[in-house]
Amino acid sequence: MSGWDGLLHGLSLAVTPENLLFALIGTIVGTLIGVLPGIGPALTIALLLPMTYGLEPASAFIMFAGIYYGAMYGGSTTAILLKTPGESGSVITAIDGNKMARRGRGAAALATAAIGSFIAGTIATLLLAFFAPWMVKVAVHLGAEDYFALMVVAFLTVSALVGGSPLRGLVSMTLGLGVGLVGLDFQSGQQRLTFGEVSLLDGIDTVVLIVALFALGEVLYVAAHQTSSRFDVMRVNKGKSWMTRDDWRRAWRPWLRGTSIGFPLGVIPAGGSEIPTFLSYTLERKLSKRPKEFGQGAIEGVAGPEAANNANAAGTLVPLLTLGIPTSATAAVILVAFQQYGIQPGPQLLDTQSALVWGLIASLLIANVILLGLNLPLIGLWVKILEIPKPYLFAGIMIFALLGTYAVNGSAFDVGVLLVFGLAGYLMRRFGFPVSPMIVGAILGPLAEVQLRRALDIAGGDVTTLVSTPFTIVVYTTLAVVLFGGFLLRRRPARYEAPVGAAHAHTPAGPTGPVAPFTSATPVPPATPTAPTTPVTPAVPEAPQAPQHPHVPQQPEAPQAPQSPEPPESPGR
Repeated sequence: MSGWDGLLHGLSLAVTPENLLFALIGTIVGTLIGVLPGIGPALTIALLLPMTYGLEPASAFIMFAGIYYGAMYGGSTTAILLKTPGESGSVITAIDGNKMARRGRGAAALATAAIGSFIAGTIATLLLAFFAPWMVKVAVHLGAEDYFALMVVAFLTVSALVGGSPLRGLVSMTLGLGVGLVGLDFQSGQQRLTFGEVSLLDGIDTVVLIVALFALGEVLYVAAHQTSSRFDVMRVNKGKSWMTRDDWRRAWRPWLRGTSIGFPLGVIPAGGSEIPTFLSYTLERKLSKRPKEFGQGAIEGVAGPEAANNANAAGTLVPLLTLGIPTSATAAVILVAFQQYGIQPGPQLLDTQSALVWGLIASLLIANVILLGLNLPLIGLWVKILEIPKPYLFAGIMIFALLGTYAVNGSAFDVGVLLVFGLAGYLMRRFGFPVSPMIVGAILGPLAEVQLRRALDIAGGDVTTLVSTPFTIVVYTTLAVVLFGGFLLRRRPARYEAPVGAAHAHTPAGPTGPVAPFTSATPVPPATPTAPTTPVTPAVPEAPQAPQHPHVPQQPEAPQAPQSPEPPESPGR
């Protein structure tokens, strides 16, 4: 079935009243949870996964599509209004998005993000529909050693390029591989790392692991670092127009360029959405006629990265659906969702579950349309959610996680495992270890073990078979280039922000106080010595130490000069 025919077939399945209702519910719930600081698409899907156990697979994955895109939109909302991204891909969006909000242009920033997400998501979904059949034709000719090479790429790119330290990422991935070994050996039947516990013979449930590391670990970390019971939310001036004609003129090219950057880097394992969003931001700044506006509220700095982020999200589904290889934490959670229904993504998926796959792809288009028509008018509702006191929100997430974990197998042992790994997730965030590599290692590790053993059995134990095909040579060479390129991007000095004029330096902070950094680990003094410091929710710890700079660039401090009617000169770069 060609991509066009498959997409039409998927639309015929997805536009039924029942499935449209599931897509609407998924979009609303995904945005509702994704708008909370620190709650990204992976955690949102993991939390809501137990809700779909009673549904048919097609309806469940149509809901997942709405949750996926809805949570991503919610992440950009918190990045703009709170300067605290819900996911790592929204870190770059917050640089100029929050500055626009502080200048009273929050509505324009939110509209730019929403429309850019719609355009990029639509184009990328169409590319997904046409690339998937072609990828399947390539995948059916791959051997066990080729699949193992692809999994090694996924391991190393996710662990080395996500987070601030490649070494810590590798440690996290190794822990995940160890978790994946728990249970019975699939060939010999020997017990591995069960410590005599019968409940561990089937291994550690991946849903429990994901909810523990993402939900409990995040809630414990955020709660432990809070000094205020409420979020510091920028207000959206409803009297302002969403986007002016000049905004449209400046934004449409970055939307397209961001899409062209994000989708290919999603198909090729490149460590998540941090790199494409950073590259889009850098490109827009170089091409802009107003480079000094970047870091001060340039609309191109919101349009390009947000489009790259959403196009990258659709691109990650290509290797997941056609090869069964997740290249991000969210893709790993979706892989678990497939496995819960006894479905293993791979080259045969389009033949054995064609209705499911094409219905999922078509529902991405539908979710995009629903998001655009629903979320812009309801932005005030999402902001109201952030006015709920933090203790109530955190308690609700904890209860939801505990009940969902118990509902997976009806086992109190799983609840104990949840608490243990939740504490581990908190400690990992506390000491700067990214969580995503551990998730990918735990899920992909057993699959990699199967392919490794199969390749060695066929070759009679000859390890050179792992690099014996042209495909493996190309894959490992590409891996070396990606890792080396990521290292170079990290080493380059950060040059995000333009110089800040003295008038801005002495302008009093807005109603929510001075801009605060993303993480609590590196506090920055307020721009004005007399302005009170407003506590800010710590960001997701595994939000990337971006290839050039880990966080939103900080404002240069105002020069210490006596007060005078005339503002002092602007500090140089």
